[in-house]
Amino acid sequence: MTYIKRFSEVGIDDVAIVGGKNASLGEMYSSLSKLGVKVPNGFAITAEAFRYYLTFNNLDEQIKNLITQLNVEDLDSLHDIGGKIRASIEYGEMPEDLRDQIISAYNELAEEYGMEKPDVAVRSSATAEDLPNASFAGQQESYLNIRGTRNLISTCKKVFASLYTDRAIAYRVHQGFDHTGVALSIAVQKMVRSDMASSGVMFTIDTETGFKNVVFITAAYGLGENVVQGTVNPDEYYVFKPALAKPNTLPIIKRQLGSKDLKMIYTGDHQAGMSTKNVPVHPEDQRSFTLSDEEIVTLARYAAIIEDHYCNKHNRYSPMDIEWAKDGVTNELFIVQARPETVQSQSNHLIHEVYELQVAADAKKIVAQGKSVGKKIASGKAKVILEAKDMHDLHDGEVLVTDITDPDWEPVMKRASAIVTNRGGRTCHAAIIARELGIPAIVGCGDATNRISEGEALTISCAEGDSGYVYEGLLPFKKHQIDLSGLATTRTKLMLNVGNPEIAFEASFLPSEGVGLARLEFIINNSIGIHPRALIEFDKLDEYTQYRIEKNMRGYTDPKAFYVEKLSEGVGTLVAAFHPRPVIVRLSDFKSNEYAAMIGGDRYEPDEENPMLGFRGASRYFAPEFTDCFALECQALKKVRDEMGLDNMILMVPFVRTVAEGKRVLELLAKNGLKRGENGLKVYLMCELPANALLADQFLDHFDGFSIGSNDLTQLTLGVDRDSGILTGYDERNDAVKALLVMAIEACNRRGKYVGICGQAPSDFPEFTEFLVEHNIQSISLNPDSLLEMKSIVLKTEQKMPHLAEVVNR
Repeated sequence: MTYIKRFSEVGIDDVAIVGGKNASLGEMYSSLSKLGVKVPNGFAITAEAFRYYLTFNNLDEQIKNLITQLNVEDLDSLHDIGGKIRASIEYGEMPEDLRDQIISAYNELAEEYGMEKPDVAVRSSATAEDLPNASFAGQQESYLNIRGTRNLISTCKKVFASLYTDRAIAYRVHQGFDHTGVALSIAVQKMVRSDMASSGVMFTIDTETGFKNVVFITAAYGLGENVVQGTVNPDEYYVFKPALAKPNTLPIIKRQLGSKDLKMIYTGDHQAGMSTKNVPVHPEDQRSFTLSDEEIVTLARYAAIIEDHYCNKHNRYSPMDIEWAKDGVTNELFIVQARPETVQSQSNHLIHEVYELQVAADAKKIVAQGKSVGKKIASGKAKVILEAKDMHDLHDGEVLVTDITDPDWEPVMKRASAIVTNRGGRTCHAAIIARELGIPAIVGCGDATNRISEGEALTISCAEGDSGYVYEGLLPFKKHQIDLSGLATTRTKLMLNVGNPEIAFEASFLPSEGVGLARLEFIINNSIGIHPRALIEFDKLDEYTQYRIEKNMRGYTDPKAFYVEKLSEGVGTLVAAFHPRPVIVRLSDFKSNEYAAMIGGDRYEPDEENPMLGFRGASRYFAPEFTDCFALECQALKKVRDEMGLDNMILMVPFVRTVAEGKRVLELLAKNGLKRGENGLKVYLMCELPANALLADQFLDHFDGFSIGSNDLTQLTLGVDRDSGILTGYDERNDAVKALLVMAIEACNRRGKYVGICGQAPSDFPEFTEFLVEHNIQSISLNPDSLLEMKSIVLKTEQKMPHLAEVVNR
């Protein structure tokens, strides 16, 4: 009987014969190689070979009897029975005919690669693994850098035995799988020399929100086990998937540098368990990104091809979880594994689940911070566990705090209310299991086990974007579930105010028409934190300021390129999240005191008595002391449109005092490659000064529309400082402010140009929202938390106005 199948002989329909991993490898090797996706060759030892091995060694009845004695909730029993089963399999005899077939296939691989003893990965491939609703990744063992027939045969027995690791037994019980109904195939695949380069994991979906239009890539130096197991904090990259098909695009919308302090390399030994080791990564390499732009895009293209293939094969949406590796000898990129994503693909995004802390910002004390997994909040007492042997000390409802979790922890992870780790990234096995269990996790905190005390009351928040926060104490929070299905459509477009790229993917699921206000200030403050002139004049700065800047720009060598890259990535993430819906990006509008608070800013900014009425908005852009800074801003925005392929971005110019000033800014934009009308670029004016409304037609001669900033318009109309605690009762509902609003709205509608409002007032005052709808505002931009409430108010207002005129530019 034949117990071996070459990758070229199997496909995705052969899971029962060769298991999920081998079926997928064969599918890709046979079908996708011609499309440019590189998959190392290999062969499968079939599930029938596993059954034959057990029968040959008279193990079937023995295993069945031991399993019947098992209480999976008793960790001692699980460890004892699992150990007995593994030992009986591992020390069995390999049947001679099966041994000969394995050796023959290995020798074929040696001939193909021109090596006497090729280095191979020997991985498990269970017949029940990697289903759309359950991931068996990491439940059985994998062994790397195995060479020679004797080592290969002994390693195969170890892999057979790993079907009964403690974690695999527990996982099957929790997923409802019959142990006797699962068999094990083995994948024997030529190693990619990523020990000399890099490797990682990528998903064709955002793992935290389920946003479909990105490829999420993680990368670290050395063999990929460190990323999969969470031993290192990898680099992270997001690529905008739809733009991959456009020529001459580089749609990398986000990069985040990981610490990558260890890498797994080969040893001189080629036996299972002794063939690899971890070594420190040079500090200079830790401070550098693992992948080049070209490599990032190549991997994303591979991922998109793989996803398309499996979607067509299954005739349904099928996001993928993919492992990749770079060969340090040939510099080629390879795919070494692919399986269905098992959490977000099963989520119902018509049910919008929102967790919200019920405390003021100044009442929250951050204990630790890392990368959020899930969008939930949980609380409990800390259980600090430093070694896996003590994991059984975890009790129900406690917050598990540890250095790292791996598949061995699976039997106890379901007890935790939340998980906090020092190490690991969002694609590590612990993160995958946490998502499946539906509990929040914060990974890669660095020093959580030192900062958190045993028994300390904690609140774990993964509901604030990409960053997860461990807060001191049991903080109150609320959970809302909102059904987004069947919501009526309003004639008035409802858009969102979104400044934080970290929440953009999540906010994109709300029923909005796009983003009415994306402010650059949030991105510049939080992602850069440095005055742009300090970056331009870096060489002239004192050593201490240079040190502070270099600390912020880790991973980048050129200060100006750092500013452009970080700004373009922040804007790109926002614009990609809502594509193809419009995103109105307001050019920077920092006041002098706000710029002065940035690193290096105090040396460049004037000391103004009233910064709100001073050196801000449009007047800055062409001022001699700022025009070079504005050029960097324009480079970043041009990159979003041209390189990232995000043509749904619209620009908005703030605080334009005169028509001449507006014309001058448009000329400057054009000089910097952002010409109004070119490639469909629209430029709006932020209508926030009385002059803008009073001379609306003159301004509209040069701009494509108005976005009304009602906060500044109110202050400047009524002569009040809204930040003053003394002056009260002055807001947008004042008749003078409303008169100016009507002038601006009517001018835009009369000229067939866009008019919307992006201030806070519609979120705060329902009657003001009614007023705007009654006067034919085309769009209202709201904070995400008030969108659904305001939608009902807009609907009711429109229903009271059956003859409401259809506004232009719908």
